Amino acid sequence: MDQIDLRILNTLQKDASGSIADIAERSGTSQTPCWRRIKRMEEEGIIKKKVALLDQEKLNMGLTGFILIRTAEHDEEWLDGFAKGVQEMPEVLEFHRMTGEVDYLLRVVTTDLKSYDAIYKKLIKVAKLSDVSACFSMECLKMTTELPLSLG
Repeated sequence: MDQIDLRILNTLQKDASGSIADIAERSGTSQTPCWRRIKRMEEEGIIKKKVALLDQEKLNMGLTGFILIRTAEHDEEWLDGFAKGVQEMPEVLEFHRMTGEVDYLLRVVTTDLKSYDAIYKKLIKVAKLSDVSACFSMECLKMTTELPLSLG
């Protein structure tokens, strides 16, 4: 990974919708080497996929919640079942196993509290949980998908 790769990745993180010519120009390289580098980084799994970012407010998905989960179960079989159940819930955008007092953290997006309650009811059917609590975002002050790549 060199500085040109990092420039290409930073360019793609800002906007991956352009043509190869556009991406090459914005990243300061020529088209063919840019295309080869992108293909290599896709094959290596550095670039996982290219997506469109949607406006959740305009899609009536304005409630963002963070679900904090504690469990008394910590064996592999329990985790496999729990992870599989959570993976099948489209409202869960992020699912983290944590250090500290909370075992798992989920970021969910939905329309309102009533819809959140339906998510909660699905969640408690997935696995035995000791404690489930949630916090809701009143305002998102920063949100990005861009990783802080160094161009030093």
